[in-house]
Amino acid sequence: MFRRQNNDEVTPKAAAGLQDQGAILVDVREDDEWAAGHAPGAIHVPLADVSDAASRFDGRQVLAVCRSGARSAKATEVLAACGTDVRNVAGGMTAWAEADLPVVRGDGTAGTVA
Repeated sequence: MFRRQNNDEVTPKAAAGLQDQGAILVDVREDDEWAAGHAPGAIHVPLADVSDAASRFDGRQVLAVCRSGARSAKATEVLAACGTDVRNVAGGMTAWAEADLPVVRGDGTAGTVA
């Protein structure tokens, strides 16, 4: 499926590359979604807690991700208003998995996108 990308978005593959270069991947989904599966190395900050967590990112670039990209787009707006260098992962974890990027559970076993 084609999705237009804007300057505030990165593809999942680009996000994985930026993560390898030190960007922080922040998963803003709910606890049950996170537990089912998430990107390796991501940190979990539910959308409701994003503004409180902005100071934890120490000036590093943040990549926000959710299931489809809608909640993470909201997180991107909140974090940008806090002065964070932030981008939304286009298509969310659904697109991440479709790009054949790994999805894991907390114990490192294969996860699913919920």
